[in-house]
Amino acid sequence: MAADISTPTRRLADYLSAAADTPLPPAVIHKTKHHIIDTIAAMVSGAQLPPGKRALAYVAGSAGGSSVLVGGRRTAAVEAALANGMSAHADETDDSHARSISHPGCAVVPAALAVGDLQRSNGDQILRAVAAGYDVGTRVVLSLGKPVLNTDSSGRSTHAFCGLFGATATASALYRLGEEQARHALSYAAQSASGVTSWVRDPNHVEKAFVFAGMPASNGVRAAAMVASGCDGVPDVFSGVPNFLDALSDDVRRDELADGLGERYEIMHTNIKKFAVGSPAQAAVQAILELVEEEPIDPQQVTGIRIVLPHDLCRVVDDRSMPDINCQYLVAGTLVDRAFTFAMAHDDDRMTDPTIMALRGCTELVADPEKAGVRTADVTVTLRDGGTRQRYVGAVRGTVDDPMSDDEVTAKAVDLMEPILGSGATAELMDRLWTLETCGDISEITAMLTADAAVAVSR
Repeated sequence: MAADISTPTRRLADYLSAAADTPLPPAVIHKTKHHIIDTIAAMVSGAQLPPGKRALAYVAGSAGGSSVLVGGRRTAAVEAALANGMSAHADETDDSHARSISHPGCAVVPAALAVGDLQRSNGDQILRAVAAGYDVGTRVVLSLGKPVLNTDSSGRSTHAFCGLFGATATASALYRLGEEQARHALSYAAQSASGVTSWVRDPNHVEKAFVFAGMPASNGVRAAAMVASGCDGVPDVFSGVPNFLDALSDDVRRDELADGLGERYEIMHTNIKKFAVGSPAQAAVQAILELVEEEPIDPQQVTGIRIVLPHDLCRVVDDRSMPDINCQYLVAGTLVDRAFTFAMAHDDDRMTDPTIMALRGCTELVADPEKAGVRTADVTVTLRDGGTRQRYVGAVRGTVDDPMSDDEVTAKAVDLMEPILGSGATAELMDRLWTLETCGDISEITAMLTADAAVAVSR
């Protein structure tokens, strides 16, 4: 007897089975390029940081047909997705989707590159598969009920779940799985679902990079690859008894799985960071930057800095050991430099500079009990003469409400990649990425990102 497949699951699987051949609206194509460029830049930069280096060391002994980015070599698709994913989230440079509380790109794009490299996918297929990954990963999280991130208690990590189902969807599209196969791949993904909020206690961002990106990217590629190789599975893991959603939630919203598919593209509702810092600190950095650009502030005249952030994410950036997720340091550094730079945000030694320490010592980080699920900041600087300078940021640059321009996306990517790849190779890569739909084989682009290419440029 044929299995009883729920309507949301069937619609989701139909969508995936057609994704690689279904044209996207021009605006969606353009926005998808933004996120592919932004994530690849994060990978290149992140491969030089501890999480990226450790991931590359882990996969160094394997071999296969997918690219590992700068600092590595070609390896199996599952391993490439893991290493590239951890590199993509090695730092705080990757994108985020507010409604699902997730970072889709750092898992979805590595999965697309790993499988696309293996399948010799063209640029159109990559663009469509990536957009599908954002659509599916976010919807699965939303089907589990209203996402909540409370770092003071234990819970499942929406970041890991979104990345897993997003990577599975992307890989399924590039493997060109049929409708039934897509359902089976989603079932294998459900069995691979993991990730809890203990990542907030990770002092070095290595395990966090694994949870947000490396693990979901590799598990998603594995799920689709197993089905592509002939494995079958549960026909509908989202409905029937027992099922994935009921196992994890008391607030199941099954219709979210297919709500707006093909009409509402979630990549259009995903944010890109202008500042390479922890998401909750972005608005605070923008606020102090706007103040010092408006009129410089003498650090010696500062007697107090008050930063008010939404309560649900305040702890994530409160006096952390890493500079790029330490809100107090980032505000102090930007105030002193009268600018935000990637170098400042990653300067461990500067965190203990006397001028910085004095500013950090008089900084108060306040959690606003009335705000959650948003990226806002209210920064007030008090001066020795009793005067104050204050700035509220309600929409961070790069968010859906205040999107970055093509030039800003390019500037950020070049800033991240040029020190590693060199100016010529970076310029050539950017040209190829901005015209991705004309690429006949994605391996032409991934070849520009491998260790040999980078070494040749550096010499």
